[in-house]
Amino acid sequence: MAKFIFRVFLAVILLFLSNRVNGKANFKDVEEKLQQLNKPAVKTIQSEDGDIIDCVEIYKQPAFDHPALRNHVIQMKPSFDLKELKINSKNESSKLTVFQTWQKSGSCPEGTVSIRRIRRENLLRANSAQQFGRKPQEVVLKSNTTIEHKDGQSPFFNNTKFSMPTIVNRSAATLVTVGYNYIGAKADINVWNPNVESEDEFTTAQIWLKAGPGDNFESLESGWMVNPQLYGDKKTRFFAHWTKDSYKTTGCFDLHCSGFVQTSSKVAFGGALEPVSTEFGQQYYINVGIFMYPNTNNWWLKIKEDLIIGYWPASSLLFYLNHSSTIVEWGGQVYSPKVKKSPHTKTGMGSGQFAWGLQGNACYMDNIAIVDFSMQLKYPQWVDTWVDEEYCYTAYNYQEGYGTLPVFYFGGPGQNYNCP
Repeated sequence: MAKFIFRVFLAVILLFLSNRVNGKANFKDVEEKLQQLNKPAVKTIQSEDGDIIDCVEIYKQPAFDHPALRNHVIQMKPSFDLKELKINSKNESSKLTVFQTWQKSGSCPEGTVSIRRIRRENLLRANSAQQFGRKPQEVVLKSNTTIEHKDGQSPFFNNTKFSMPTIVNRSAATLVTVGYNYIGAKADINVWNPNVESEDEFTTAQIWLKAGPGDNFESLESGWMVNPQLYGDKKTRFFAHWTKDSYKTTGCFDLHCSGFVQTSSKVAFGGALEPVSTEFGQQYYINVGIFMYPNTNNWWLKIKEDLIIGYWPASSLLFYLNHSSTIVEWGGQVYSPKVKKSPHTKTGMGSGQFAWGLQGNACYMDNIAIVDFSMQLKYPQWVDTWVDEEYCYTAYNYQEGYGTLPVFYFGGPGQNYNCP
C-alpha cells in the first residue's frame, strides 16, 4: 500500500513538473536543453567544490551545433605571438591566481576540451531553458551622455560624438578607449569575491571589446564574475560572453550556446577561481587578453601569458567585429533590477570597496594594453573613466609617478549612506 501511495505521489509531482518548475522553466524544455548542452565525455572529473568537469572530444563540443560552424576546421593555435607589456607594474605583491579548483582533482587528456557540466537545477533557476546562460537584455533609458576628453573635446565615432547609453538594469565603472581600430586588449585583473545580494543579480570584473551601433552593438567579453543564478553559488568564477545584437537574441556566457571554439583542455569556463584577494592581504590576479589576427579574423581568448583557451570565429558569427573593435572597456558591472533606484542593491563591485582605497583595498586592473593594426601592445592613446552611479561605485585611473602608466581602480559596495 505504501509503495502504491508513493507511486501516485510521484506521478502527481511529475505531472506538475511537466508543465512548470519553480514557476519558471518548462520541465520538458529543461531535459532537452540538458541533452543539448552536455556532450558525451571521454573522462569525467569530480571537483572538490562540487563541480563536474567533462572532458569532451574537441570536435564534439557545443560550438559545432551552430549552423555556421558545422564544417568548421579548428585552428589549434593563433598564428601570432604578441610580446607581453609589463613595464609599469607597482603591484609586486600580486600573484597570478592558483586558477581553477577543479584542476586539483585531475586533468583532461589531449584531444579533448574541459567543460563544466550543466545540471538540472542550473536550468531550473532560469526564467526559461531558452534564456539559460544569456545576459538579461539591456533596458536603455537614454543615449545622450557624452564622454569628453580632458581637454573638453568629445571623441568622435563615425563623425559623431561618442556617448554612453544609460542602462536601467546595469551599473558600470569602467575605463574606456574609443575611436580607433583595436584588434586586441588585455589586463591583469585583480581577483576578489564581492557580495551579491540576490540570486537574480550578478557582478563582474572584465574586459569588453565592442563594435557597431549603440542599440545593436557586438561585444566580446571575459573576466571573473559572481553569478548565483547562473552557477548556483556565490563563488568567483572565470567567464566569457559574446553577443551580436546587444544581448537581444544572440550569444551567451561560457559555452551555454554554440559559437566559441575551445581548444584548451586546461581551462573550464565557469570554473571557480582560487585563492582570491583579501583586504590588505595577499593580492591575486588573472591575466586576460582577447586578440584578433587579421588574416583569419578569429578572436583569441587567453588567460595567463601562455595559455590560449580558444576563439570566436568572427567571420562566421559576427559582422562589425569581423574587422576590428572600436570601443574597449575595462572595469566592473553590476546587474540588478535595483540599480539606479532606492533602495539600491547591496551587491558589491570589484572588492566591494571604493576605488580610492587603492592597492590592497580596491579592485584594480594593471598592465592595461590594446593592440591595433601595428600588431604592437601599447597603452591606449586616449582613455577616460565612466561611472553610472558615482555614490555607489567609483572609478579612478591612478598614476603613481612620472614614467609609469596608470593602474585602474574601480568598485564599491552598492547601497551605503550616500547611495540609499
